[in-house]
Amino acid sequence: QVQLQESGGGLVQAGGSLRLSCVASGRAASSYDMGWFRQAPGKEREFVAGISGSGSITYYQDSVKGRLTISRDNAKNTVYLQMNSLKPEDTAVYYCAAPEGGFIIATMRNPYAYDYWGQGTQVTVSS
Repeated sequence: QVQLQESGGGLVQAGGSLRLSCVASGRAASSYDMGWFRQAPGKEREFVAGISGSGSITYYQDSVKGRLTISRDNAKNTVYLQMNSLKPEDTAVYYCAAPEGGFIIATMRNPYAYDYWGQGTQVTVSS
C-alpha cells in the first residue's frame, strides 16, 4: 500500500508556471507507476500525464503535450508535474494516483484503474 501527498498548487496568471509535487510513502513507494489527473468544477476527472516506475516511459494527454512535463526522483519518492504556459482551462484540482498492479495501457487513462490517490492540490490560472 502507498500513501500520496500533493503540494505546489496555487494561483498563477495565464502564461505562468507551477511545479506540483507528489510524495509517496509506504512499502516500495518508489516502484509504483504514477499518474496525474485533474478535475475542474462540474467536469469528470481526466488523465493528464503518467510515468513508469523507473521514469523511463511517460504518457501525456494531447492537450498538455509540450506544456506539462512529468518526472520523478525515486531517491526522494517524489513525482513532479512541471506546468508551463498555463491557460485558464488548466484550472482544476490536480491529483496524483497510483495503480496497485502497474499501468495497463488500455486502461491507464481511466481513473478507475487507480487504487491510491492523494487529497489533491488546487491550481487556478487567471486570464
